[in-house]
Amino acid sequence: MPASALMNVMIGAARKAGRSLSRDFGEVEQLQVSVKGPGNFVTAADLRAEEILYRELSKARPGYSFLMEERGEIIGDDQSHRWVVDPLDGTTNFLHGVPMFAISIGLEREGQLVAGLVYNPISDELFAAEKGKGAFLNDRRRLRVAARKSLSDSLVTTGIPHLGRPGHPVFQREIKEVTKYVAGVRRTGSAALDLAWIAAGRFDIYWERDIKPWDLAAGIVLVREAGGTITDLSGGSDMLEKGQVLASNSSLHKEFFPLVANSSART
Repeated sequence: MPASALMNVMIGAARKAGRSLSRDFGEVEQLQVSVKGPGNFVTAADLRAEEILYRELSKARPGYSFLMEERGEIIGDDQSHRWVVDPLDGTTNFLHGVPMFAISIGLEREGQLVAGLVYNPISDELFAAEKGKGAFLNDRRRLRVAARKSLSDSLVTTGIPHLGRPGHPVFQREIKEVTKYVAGVRRTGSAALDLAWIAAGRFDIYWERDIKPWDLAAGIVLVREAGGTITDLSGGSDMLEKGQVLASNSSLHKEFFPLVANSSART
């Protein structure tokens, strides 16, 4: 399916930033793994990619507002449109030379997500979707969520609270419950890729807490346009505000939801 003018803007910006990340990824693989050196290098790579995205998107759509991981919120003249951008989702993977990370670009119009793009420059997989137009991989293959209906056949992905993050007791309760019912659990280290892979039918279910809007925005559009169901863990649509998500097909969503749903016992 030919990309729209809007999607061409997003794709162009993502590929340009992706080239920068790919070059830096080649360098970071050669760095001695230490706290100071690679950490500072990755921060610089992140900032370089974000600068490219900001420059390219601003040039193509002057006045649009931004919500970005590093720069925060930038109020533009056109406050009806807002880019929600993560230049490097999967920083720890990047730091360790693991080729699973992504650029994530979402677009809000009047507060509603209308377009999303997730791009892994190492695999050159670009997942893109616009509201009402479907979701596609590399502009060629239309994406559909998996059709599985049984939890026992389902491959689940999630995030695990790491050092310095809250939520360990809640996660431990949830993972203990989830593993009783599913075929397997994976952790990629990138929420944006998790959602893109739900849209592509590679994973069946994704849930996570305490994640940022820029990690979710693009993937929400992808999952919806691939025919999936995506909510917060109260069953509503406040994923960006609450920083939590459950994505799957409609059948599995209903079956899985009680295992991780918000309740007084899990807060």
